[in-house]
Amino acid sequence: MAEAPILTVDSDGPVRIVTLNKPDTLNAMSHDLHNALASVWQQLSGDWDARVVVLTGAGRAFSAGGDVPGFLETLTNADHRRAGFREAGRMVTEMLRFHLPVIAAVNGPAVGLGASVAVMCDIVYMADTAFMADPHVAMGLVAADGGSVTWPAMMSILRAKEYLFTGDRIYAKDALNLGLANRVFTADQLMPEALAFAHRLAELPAQPLQDTKRAINLHLTAAAARVLPYALAAEELSFSFPDVGRIAQEFAERAEKKAEKKKAAAAGSEDSGADRDH
Repeated sequence: MAEAPILTVDSDGPVRIVTLNKPDTLNAMSHDLHNALASVWQQLSGDWDARVVVLTGAGRAFSAGGDVPGFLETLTNADHRRAGFREAGRMVTEMLRFHLPVIAAVNGPAVGLGASVAVMCDIVYMADTAFMADPHVAMGLVAADGGSVTWPAMMSILRAKEYLFTGDRIYAKDALNLGLANRVFTADQLMPEALAFAHRLAELPAQPLQDTKRAINLHLTAAAARVLPYALAAEELSFSFPDVGRIAQEFAERAEKKAEKKKAAAAGSEDSGADRDH
């Protein structure tokens, strides 16, 4: 059986629904998913019938940020690390210059790069059970690929520093008050409301809508040009300090224990099923 694609693009009339599709890992940004998301904007730029994009995650998360294997490989493999940071810069650049309006439907946790991707969209709708967090600093890394560029434009610099320094969770109602979200809905309302707004935008004249987005995003692209080269270089340098190695090991050990518990629970469930069959 063929594996499901890690990122899907579906059509709803003039609206394209882009879904991060690795629900078993909470849509963690593996190298392949990161590359697919960075590349999809070029793909959609050639879709002449598309007018608006809705971006969401499959399952119970929007994106849990970096995945464990990718984190460990970035730590130990210099070539992988350099490629990853090139992709990080491309992700920000492609999203900020993409011409169609993008609505983030944040259906669950949006962590690290997941939070950055969400707020690089043009409109952010959140489920009332969702939250954002950027734990880069707590992981021993510089917060580079989005938060340091966009958050100071959306909230006070003091609040941006607080949340980027600590990695504290920003729950949906607080994200709304801070300016990181436009609307909050119950989980079952989220996608219908996002799609309804997408279709509303799709009915507007395309050129003024797209060029108004471009004009506003010039503020963010200017910030990205100033901030991103330094921030990404500083984050890459973070991997040479001992803190990140220690934290990565702890991270991997926690992930391994969690996987073992999940495996044991599954085995227990199978045993119970076998007992019932006799």
